[in-house]
Amino acid sequence: MNVSEKLISGHIQQDSHAGKDELALAIDQTLTQDATGTLVMLEFESMELPRVRTELSAQYVDHNLIQEDYRNPDDHRFLLDACRKFGLWYSPPGNGVSHPLHMERFGKPGKTLLGSDSHTPAAGAMGMLAMGAGGLEVAFAMAGEPYRLQKPEIWGIELEGSLPDWVSAKDVVLELLRRHGVDGGNGRILEYHGPGLAGLTAMDRHVIANMGTELGAVTTVFPSDRQTRQFLAEQGREADWMELSADEDARYDHEEHLDLSRLEPLIACPSSPGNVVPVSKVEGQDLYQAYVGSSANPGFSDFAIAALMVEGRRIPADISFDVNPTSRQILENLAAEGYLGRLIRAGARIHQAGCNGCIGMGQAPASGQNSLRTTPRNFPGRSGTREDSVFLCSPETATASALNGRITDPRRMKMDYPGRPRPKLNQVNDEMLVPPLEESEAGKIRIRRGPNIKPLPEFDQLPDRIRGPVLLKMGDDISTDEILPAGARVLPYRSNIEAISRFAFDQVDEEFHDRAAGLEGGDFIVVAGRNYGQGSSREHAALAPRYLGLRAVLAVTIARIHRQNLINFGIVPLTLENAEDLDRISQGDVVEIHDIRSVVEDGRESVGLTAGEQGHELQARLVLSDQERRILLHGGMVNWGKSRS
Repeated sequence: MNVSEKLISGHIQQDSHAGKDELALAIDQTLTQDATGTLVMLEFESMELPRVRTELSAQYVDHNLIQEDYRNPDDHRFLLDACRKFGLWYSPPGNGVSHPLHMERFGKPGKTLLGSDSHTPAAGAMGMLAMGAGGLEVAFAMAGEPYRLQKPEIWGIELEGSLPDWVSAKDVVLELLRRHGVDGGNGRILEYHGPGLAGLTAMDRHVIANMGTELGAVTTVFPSDRQTRQFLAEQGREADWMELSADEDARYDHEEHLDLSRLEPLIACPSSPGNVVPVSKVEGQDLYQAYVGSSANPGFSDFAIAALMVEGRRIPADISFDVNPTSRQILENLAAEGYLGRLIRAGARIHQAGCNGCIGMGQAPASGQNSLRTTPRNFPGRSGTREDSVFLCSPETATASALNGRITDPRRMKMDYPGRPRPKLNQVNDEMLVPPLEESEAGKIRIRRGPNIKPLPEFDQLPDRIRGPVLLKMGDDISTDEILPAGARVLPYRSNIEAISRFAFDQVDEEFHDRAAGLEGGDFIVVAGRNYGQGSSREHAALAPRYLGLRAVLAVTIARIHRQNLINFGIVPLTLENAEDLDRISQGDVVEIHDIRSVVEDGRESVGLTAGEQGHELQARLVLSDQERRILLHGGMVNWGKSRS
């Protein structure tokens, strides 16, 4: 077996709800962050269970750190109380980004991890089966339920050679995005193997596994080997290491070869992670901002190399050089070894340990100006500036460009490559983590709620038919950031669905909410092209439109996590049998989906519908597992869960 098959086979559960091509996996650990975690805690609380039933669950406050008013701090307090009551670890604001923190303190080879953040697969860097999912599925996993997913294909990527000077792990995953685009990994687990692995540290692998999400992959998996052991030893957790590798005769459903020694510095141009070219192709363009950090480049070396590059130099005054330490521990080690001082002297702006500008929480670029970032995504407007121009690149490229004041291939630097130093004596800091209370003490906790925390809305069951207008028609690769934006303007309302629904599709059509609120019948559908709902796992991108009246999505293809979120909130995810039929549907057309309830009840995959005044007859597909049919018929996962109690 390969590593992925070993991880899956070790966690398969017999489950009467799983279909023949569906896996039911036992979940050892869960991860939640504050942008999604408040909803997860409300969902778990509604199950009326006294305590989580996983080996370990952890809640991180890393996204919504800006405290402009009471809303974010009220939610932080709510999350702390919920963790103490229900038996989760709690990481407070400023302690760091969930993904590198989880690797530092809790990740274990051989374990499964389900997270309400689409970049949870980063933990695959250390031999875990780590997957992103909607918050409802994570809440059910916290309750001891298996996680169900369609059996994935395993894509083996053989690495050989070693990275040249000025080329880093970010360029490895950007090369795969250049080859395959943002949907090339749909339905697949990416598993790396081969001799080239020997030169990639655990945090190098984290970079690659994190951004496997941008390929649409189910997850990314690396073996647990000498590099994994060294990382755990540096964290004082060598006892948690176990070897995990593919058998010599292991096979893969798809195979690919990548020679690391032939790579060059790459960059993803605005506004898609799949729009990748060599840095040399865009070299010389003006620059406003360069940004180092985020869950996609979170390691000590990512900051240390930037510090060595700027030593004795000065960032131009008109360039914003933003440095975002990803954990308090990394910040301490950078300070202890003098790297932080080098960055400060060169003119870097040092921010608190957290997601920050990656999720649009501050650090927005100036309008019409280029921003180079080591973040995983550059979807339109995600930075906080509506008409932004964000490029994705390595720390080497970002720092070289900051020094020169324009986009620069780092190989042009008039200096020797400084390498990627590791900490000489890693200072471990887990003192800010709040451990779970004993169950006898947890029962005494009263959860405090601010006025912005509202109960979950209730929805009805799937009707016999769906009839409503096409309220919005969109193109390909619409991201969840465009469906329900992130950022400081929107995310403070994450625990108030009525309020956050006002921003639904705001990035695409500023008048969408008002048009939805003004519908007489209430129900509507939206239409899109390929890869609808790519990106973040945030279930608000399904829940907020459902609150406004969305009953079905009709698209050419729908991204995996968003498709499941649609089902979880009772929205029918339809895909056109003939992609050319997309041209026969216009915004404003009234669509009727015939006998939809009986279609779902009978398990039929073909769905008939009519559209427009001419009554165009169209065919769509609705492929559901037995479990998904039950959830959809009940009007969502919450209703289905209540029906079982």
